[in-house]
Amino acid sequence: MSTLTALFASLLLMLAGPAKTPTYTNPVLFSDYSDPDLIRVGEDYWMTASSFTCFPGLQILHSRNLVDWEIVNAALTRLDPASDFDRPSHGNGVWAPCIRYHDGTYWIFWGDPDYGIYQIHTDDPRGEWSKPHLVLAGKGLIDTSPLWDDDGRVWLVHGWAGSRAGFKSILSVCELDKDCTRVIGDQVLVFDGKKNGNDTVEGPKFYKKDGWYYIFAPSGGVKTGWQLVLRSRNVLGPYEHRTVLHQGPTDIHGPHQGGWVTDTAGDSWFMHFEDRYAWGRVCHLQPMTWLADGWCIIGQDLDGDGIGEPVSSWRRPAGPQEPLPGVSALATTTGFTGASIPLNWQWEANPQFNWYMTNPTLGCLRLHCIKKQDGWRNLRDTPNILAQKVIGPAMSFTTKLVYRPSYAGERVGVVVTGRSYSTLELDYDGENLSLVRKDCIDANQGKAETVLASLPLQKADYNTVWIRVDVKDAVVCTFSYSLDGKRFKPLGPAFTGREGDWIGAKVGYFAISDIQKNDGGTVEIY
Repeated sequence: MSTLTALFASLLLMLAGPAKTPTYTNPVLFSDYSDPDLIRVGEDYWMTASSFTCFPGLQILHSRNLVDWEIVNAALTRLDPASDFDRPSHGNGVWAPCIRYHDGTYWIFWGDPDYGIYQIHTDDPRGEWSKPHLVLAGKGLIDTSPLWDDDGRVWLVHGWAGSRAGFKSILSVCELDKDCTRVIGDQVLVFDGKKNGNDTVEGPKFYKKDGWYYIFAPSGGVKTGWQLVLRSRNVLGPYEHRTVLHQGPTDIHGPHQGGWVTDTAGDSWFMHFEDRYAWGRVCHLQPMTWLADGWCIIGQDLDGDGIGEPVSSWRRPAGPQEPLPGVSALATTTGFTGASIPLNWQWEANPQFNWYMTNPTLGCLRLHCIKKQDGWRNLRDTPNILAQKVIGPAMSFTTKLVYRPSYAGERVGVVVTGRSYSTLELDYDGENLSLVRKDCIDANQGKAETVLASLPLQKADYNTVWIRVDVKDAVVCTFSYSLDGKRFKPLGPAFTGREGDWIGAKVGYFAISDIQKNDGGTVEIY
């Protein structure tokens, strides 16, 4: 480079001013990834979250920069016993998983409040995971995290569900065998939150740094709580504690449980959730600073009280900033063109092989009209709902349905699910087909559906309809339809979505029938 060229380049840089540092805005995942936990292995970050009884469960998220995430796998195909999980069991199943990497193996531990603590493992997070193994049986065992110590011993911290155990706000530590198959010691009480103003302590995560054992745990409840850090020189305590993150003067309420990770530049970060009600438990990424005294602050101490507050925007962590090639964790896909269902879709119970068939030749998914289960009250009792998370702060969902009816009492359509739900569906009475809007308010209490609008279809329009759901604000949903895929008309009033049991609202498909008979109806989804 000539001297003149170099001077000219320097002048351009001066005129342009200092380079802007790339930033991100919270929430980094404006969607329901409840109780997130994450790790870094090399240059890759892996995260999972509570899936309760949505299957495939334990979705595996991947990132290179902690901000942009893709779904690359789901570690859990089904849960046993079938008597519990072959039908909807809202709010049960997989609670607060913890993902870890040790000596070439990836592990996920979680607590099922009715059965105990489970683990699965693999050598490739994108590949097949082991079948669930029950490490510790018992009711009320939840929110668990393992720690491989320097001497080769394995420790496990967990919380307790008061609804099953009869007590809460307690953290226990026990020892596992080296293969992580069973507990080999007693439950040791290491923290009792009620004794020091920390009610509803839960969601612990176990770490070790500079000779200190740390337990990160939220307290005070999901809506108004704060984040604690406990530390001790001995794995079994005694532990001292400090509040390191709270809402403070921000509008990010109850910053709740999550996980600590260090990026490739050596900086610390904390991913946690905030309950946005019908939008779900959305994920925020906070900077984290270790202090000279061995404590940390999460977020930024805006009011000078020594406790961090959540940031709404911050510089991006180190790592590549290019978009990832896979299914975005914020995807709102409606196309089913492949030989398998995209990873952002989940069923409401253990999936059965006769519910659906993929059809890559036609580029669609076929759902079969499945007979309602005994005791059916409303769609909350329907296992064969295929749904995806709603994505904030606004989303639009458009799909094409081709319905081939067979028998009276068949229903196919689109639903926005939750404790209340709303549908835009095709109903067949044995002779005629109608496009129908229905609401079911307080469906979780077994309430009946209400018909809001009904439009009989002419024979010429009998099979094909396009449905659109527009979602904005506090999950206010507008349903519209089209008979040509171009001109859409609203049908029925707007519906305000509600959260489910520990999860956000979801949008998806259903196909049900009053009877089971040969050659039942089907719907093809494009």
